[in-house]
Amino acid sequence: MIVILKENPDQAQLDGLLQWLEERHITIHRSVGSHHTILGLVGDTSSLDIDLISALDIVEDVKRVQEPYKNANRKFHPEDTVIRIGNLEIGGGTLTLFAGPCSVESEEQIVGIAKAVKASGAAVLRGGAFKPRTSPYAFQGMHIDGIRLLLKAKEATGLPICTEIMDASQLPLFEDIDILQVGARNMQNFALLKALGKTEKPVLLKRGMAASYQDLLMSAEYILAGGNPNVILCERGIRTFETYTRNTLDLACIPSLKTLSHLPVIIDPSHATGKAALVPSMAAAAVAGGADGLIIEVHNDPAHAKCDGPQSITPAVFDSLAKKLKRIHDITRGDREYD
Repeated sequence: MIVILKENPDQAQLDGLLQWLEERHITIHRSVGSHHTILGLVGDTSSLDIDLISALDIVEDVKRVQEPYKNANRKFHPEDTVIRIGNLEIGGGTLTLFAGPCSVESEEQIVGIAKAVKASGAAVLRGGAFKPRTSPYAFQGMHIDGIRLLLKAKEATGLPICTEIMDASQLPLFEDIDILQVGARNMQNFALLKALGKTEKPVLLKRGMAASYQDLLMSAEYILAGGNPNVILCERGIRTFETYTRNTLDLACIPSLKTLSHLPVIIDPSHATGKAALVPSMAAAAVAGGADGLIIEVHNDPAHAKCDGPQSITPAVFDSLAKKLKRIHDITRGDREYD
């Protein structure tokens, strides 16, 4: 249920309403917009009398929310969520480029790529230390040594780090990591999501390969319900009957998720296509479609990459692409409204 308050509500009446709701064990999430304040009520609201609440002088409207996700719902939080990491803002009309290799392979590799992508306009360094692979015989990442090298790259460039966490038990190892990535395979690892909800770190949540929008938003709800508001949604392609590309990139998710939710939406064209030659086109289409950012795999020697070389672009290609994406964003970033 949401309660929309009139402008400048009487504080005494508002305090009385809040106390009345809390006595009924209702959790209240307040969203303050430019014209209205919205109270999102979470809990057993079935016994609340809508007419009684509507009759209050400070109340403009009361609505029941049918969707099972509450905290992630735009009805609860009409203003876009903006994730802040130092001076970096993700969401709210900005375009944030995450770039780096699929996996960390050496200090020379990760530091060199970090310097290159930063010079080209990337704001976040991505790189895998722990790699969940389809085959148990494939390269599984450098683990704690990979995290150590990512932090060396951060020290050398100042770029915040985004890397994947696979299990709640790994949280102590990620203390100095800026953005925790939850991969597609772990989108419904609810124990991990609950643990991430108890942190304050931004979480980049990737859509599962067969997940609906509601499935993705319900996974985000686990993190938000735990008290962590810093969730970034990521589309990385879904499994369809098409086999030419690695996955099928669902760009309709951008306006759809932004209509349903207030959370930032970024696109991963690398995993979606699986082919480096297709990444620039899909990245450009995502920016034109209103994405808040892109996460792109960049490798200095894709032919010899230990992981996902065929979908990785070179630093030179990324440099050219980043310039193009900025132009597209400048042209298309006009005000978009979602309701």
